[in-house]
Amino acid sequence: MVELSEMIRELRAQLTAAAAAGADEALKFDVGPIEIEVTVAVTKEGGANGRVRFWVVEAGGNGKYSTSETQRISLTLQPTMTGPGGTATTARISGAEVDGER
Repeated sequence: MVELSEMIRELRAQLTAAAAAGADEALKFDVGPIEIEVTVAVTKEGGANGRVRFWVVEAGGNGKYSTSETQRISLTLQPTMTGPGGTATTARISGAEVDGER
């Protein structure tokens, strides 16, 4: 199983890689809302520093957490890029915006 936070980090890394790979392409894509629906197993560690963790259940998993309670959750992420001065703009899978593109 993969932690939910790790899955989101990997999604971010792959979107960043796609943006870098498309920097010199003529065809550009805006990244719209990303809808993710996953089945997660929820575990809670005991003790004073206990915490709740969400594990994404993988298809064909080894059954390590087969006795855990599972839940389906849906997330909608709106990717943005933070520019100079902290302004947020729509993320692009392309690199720089071309004059007159929008």
